[in-house]
Amino acid sequence: MVGEGADGALGGVRPTRTRFAIMVLLFVSVTINYLDRSNLSITAPAMRAALALDTAQMGYVLSAFGWTYALCQIPGGWLVDRVAPRVLFAVLIVAWSIATISLGFTAGVAGLMAVRMLVGALEAPSYPINNRVVTTWFPERERATAIAFYTSGQYVGIAFLTPALVWIQTRFGWHMVFVVTGALGIVWGLVWYATYRPPHEFPGTNAGEIDQIRRGGGLVDLDRTQRERRSFSGADLAHVLSSRKLWGVYLGQFALTSTLWFFLTWFPTYLVQARGMSFVKAGFFASLPFLAAFVGVLSSGLLSDAMVRRGASLGTARKVPIVTGLLLSTSIVGANFVNEPAMIVGFLALAFFGNGLASITWSLVSAIAPERLLGLTGGVFNFFGNLSGITVPIVIGYLARDYGFSAGLAYIALLALLGAMSYVFIVGRVERLPDRDVALVAR
Repeated sequence: MVGEGADGALGGVRPTRTRFAIMVLLFVSVTINYLDRSNLSITAPAMRAALALDTAQMGYVLSAFGWTYALCQIPGGWLVDRVAPRVLFAVLIVAWSIATISLGFTAGVAGLMAVRMLVGALEAPSYPINNRVVTTWFPERERATAIAFYTSGQYVGIAFLTPALVWIQTRFGWHMVFVVTGALGIVWGLVWYATYRPPHEFPGTNAGEIDQIRRGGGLVDLDRTQRERRSFSGADLAHVLSSRKLWGVYLGQFALTSTLWFFLTWFPTYLVQARGMSFVKAGFFASLPFLAAFVGVLSSGLLSDAMVRRGASLGTARKVPIVTGLLLSTSIVGANFVNEPAMIVGFLALAFFGNGLASITWSLVSAIAPERLLGLTGGVFNFFGNLSGITVPIVIGYLARDYGFSAGLAYIALLALLGAMSYVFIVGRVERLPDRDVALVAR
């Protein structure tokens, strides 16, 4: 019999830790991803002035990404179950980066909306890919930390690079913001293709690490077992739409991403238009909530995995940070009652810290989704979550025009409260759902 020590070694060979290199690859990929979806919010005040757009028109431009990003989630998730992440992610990153560059040379509402819709469609499979990779590479007791680490890229990249992008806009014009972020993406797409491999093929990964991942609940053999792909099945889609626990996370994700989409779209405009800050001052203040969210998401992953290691149930360990974070996100409405810039940004930073704390929701998808339908479930989950990418820019655009931004902040706070209630009252025990074929036999 093969022996195993306390350190998880197999046959006396200490497991390697190459999976942590995968965390870094995913982190950079998410950073690039969010720069290319949020760069429009940075340029929005200048673009509105240059193109003579009112807030309602700008709301439609800002929402264009969300239309195709949400609608392409389900076919994107289906694609993730069938194309290797190394190839699919590289092609998508390069393609959406080229589309991003073209935004810098587009004028008019219709043209801007068309290109942003293309970017949204191409980015749609990205988070299902991330979820597939982390479920393949990480045991359950490390997975929330891994998800939190790569998810932090959506905050830290914007936090640290927003001042730089504002400087590029001030110095060279808003067009160059799209050129620079798109060029970074093209380079990274090539790096991903050259670097990423599944566990059995990744350089330096030994049998001890692969066994450690497998025994911990990681689907380390997923790329091997899914080489024979099934065609798309409506019954598969119905299966992942029939679970109450999945509906709980679908609704909760819509609430969670509503706060995120406010910060990715209207936040800089809110600081400039509603609070009278200059572009440069708004660029500095805009980075602070993203730093708070970065701290929140890292804290969430570490807290959740520590709870698992100390014996808490998986459901408790995952839901406590999520529900707490959503409740903290309701503090965004406090900005309506203060006038000092530091206090305004303080409430917004607290709300976005809560959003970061709640953002390990993908860990629930990873733990609940049927193994064969991991990508499809992730696509459905992201579809419902990112319907907010359509609704939030438009709803806040109209609210801001007719009632002011204070009504928009109240709308975001209400959704966060409803999201917390969804995780408390709808999501039940956290356990992997059986495949459709298994469920039919069980009946």
